[in-house]
Amino acid sequence: MNLQTKRLNSANASVSTQLLLKDLENKHNKVANKIAKTLKIDGFRKGKVPLNIVKSRYKDSIEQEAQKEAVEEVLGLALKEMGLNTQEIIGDPIITKFDKSDTSIDVEIKISLKPDFSLEGVASCVPEVKLKAISDKEVQTRLHELALAKTPLIEAKKDRKITKDDVANIDFEGFIDGNSFEGGKGEGFDLLIGSGQFIPGFEEALMGLGVGEEKEIAVKFPESYHAQALAGKPATFKVKVNKIQYKDKPKIDDTLIQSLLPQESAPSKELLETKIKEQLELEAKTKLYNEELKEKLIENFNATFDFDLPDLIVEQEMDLLFRNSLHTLDPKELESLKADAKKAQEKRESFRKDAQKSVKITFIIDALSKQENVRVEDNEVLQTVYYEAMMNRQDPKEVIEYYKQNNMFPAIKMAMVEDKLLAHLLDKKLQETTKKPETTPTQKASPAANEKTSPSAKKPKAKAE
Repeated sequence: MNLQTKRLNSANASVSTQLLLKDLENKHNKVANKIAKTLKIDGFRKGKVPLNIVKSRYKDSIEQEAQKEAVEEVLGLALKEMGLNTQEIIGDPIITKFDKSDTSIDVEIKISLKPDFSLEGVASCVPEVKLKAISDKEVQTRLHELALAKTPLIEAKKDRKITKDDVANIDFEGFIDGNSFEGGKGEGFDLLIGSGQFIPGFEEALMGLGVGEEKEIAVKFPESYHAQALAGKPATFKVKVNKIQYKDKPKIDDTLIQSLLPQESAPSKELLETKIKEQLELEAKTKLYNEELKEKLIENFNATFDFDLPDLIVEQEMDLLFRNSLHTLDPKELESLKADAKKAQEKRESFRKDAQKSVKITFIIDALSKQENVRVEDNEVLQTVYYEAMMNRQDPKEVIEYYKQNNMFPAIKMAMVEDKLLAHLLDKKLQETTKKPETTPTQKASPAANEKTSPSAKKPKAKAE
């Protein structure tokens, strides 16, 4: 066999060879004999069907199986020649050429390999974590909100007008260009004024109305509205106020404190304020991490680390990003891409840079999570999906089954690992910042050694591109 192997770079390799048809004939016979042993055809005893009949009846499947075995042999020999093992392979090798002639088949295969890179420099990627102090005023504001939430609603008298923090029970129906739309109608809906539950302008327009009054409210759906058919469009809502409820000034007494600290043996206002402050600090930290520092850390990883990426994995990520983008296109642009293959290819190519970044970050996160011993168990993933389904008023069992059927759990788990790892690195930085120095000014701490790690691989199986 004339086998040619080539390491394109540290993360990619190619294999080419020529399969002679005469050599494939032995494999055809081997596959046919295997089929014949269990085959039963009328007129023949089980396992006694003549080989020529088996070959004739199952010609295509025999040929495919023989070719598959030949390609797997080629892969095995190629890996041996390049000094590689199956654990170093990422994803499935791809057959990029399979040209048949009268005497042979020319075969080319692309292989993706685990990138080998050092994690040196990770510490410099982690940005400074500076948390603002929580003021007494913020603590008292939250305490007031908790007390207000525990205060029962009182139905207002007929002469009361809607103000902020009232609960207005309303009937409403929305129209766009004079036509009602799906999801735009409700009856007996309780709306907390000032909650921001409805689109901007709606709740404000209700203020000043009394029980029994009706009003037409003109608003505009935000450009970023989740329902694309409504995004950015002006709408008119016809609204009727059925009932108004409000709350008296909340009381911060022993009964409230005990209800908010049910697990404490000696609940007090001072302890409650301490707990509230701790919660506000956690919320502030989480907001800072999620809205600023995690993204900054990702960008620092991308700028700091440079290593070869597996081409096949990058191409798969490009396909995913391209397919996902199709759901956000307006119908005209989507039809244009369907009608013009070149334009569709250009659109797909526009995601290459994002795909490369995504693949690179995935390898870095995988390596760092192993080094930092950050893991997410399968039951954590299930609990997260279950909880989110409940919050979205979906059937958790149906959601979980859908995710299983579409093999979505690995991606969810990876996203959870990434989120947990980034928070872990930022927490370490925060601890270093707030920790009192234990050494004298002349002493220096020695940096911890970094390991070289990279993602695990699947056993390779060649498949056509």
